[in-house]
Amino acid sequence: MKRTDYIKWDQYFMGVAILSSMRSKDPVTQVGACIVNSDKRIVGIGYNGFPRGVDDDTFPWTSGGGFLDNKYPYVVHAEPNAILNATVPLHDSSLYVTLFPCNECAKLIIQSGIKEVVYLEDKYHERESFVASRKMFDSAKVTYRQMEKMEICIK
Repeated sequence: MKRTDYIKWDQYFMGVAILSSMRSKDPVTQVGACIVNSDKRIVGIGYNGFPRGVDDDTFPWTSGGGFLDNKYPYVVHAEPNAILNATVPLHDSSLYVTLFPCNECAKLIIQSGIKEVVYLEDKYHERESFVASRKMFDSAKVTYRQMEKMEICIK
C-alpha cells in the first residue's frame, strides 16, 4: 500500500520558493519564486538580489536614505528573476512566491503569460503598488490566492 502522508503539490512548489528565498542576501526581506507549468514541472526559479555582475558588497542593502543610497534601485525581485531564468515559454503557468508581487512584477507576470499566482504573505496589502497589482491581475484574468503558512519538515 502506498504512503498517504506525502506533501501536496502546493506545498512542494511553495517549499521550492521558500528554499530559493534562502539564497537572498537581503538582510530584511528574502523572497523566493518558483514557476510551474501545466504539467507540474518547475520551469523557473528566482530570488531577490542584485543583478548578475553587480558587487553586492559595494552596493547598499539598506532601505533608508536617498534614492541612490538604498537597495531599491538595484535589487531585482524574485519574480522577474524566475521569469528570466525560465527554460520554456510560461503561457498558462503558475507562480509560487513567498510575498505578494508589487505592480512592476505584476506587469512582467501578466506579460509572460503566467495565469496563477500563489503567495504566502501579503504584508503590503494596502500599499498602492500592491493594490495596482490586484487591479491588473483582475483585469488580465490572472488568478491569485494565498496559502496558509506551512511547515517544511525534513525527515
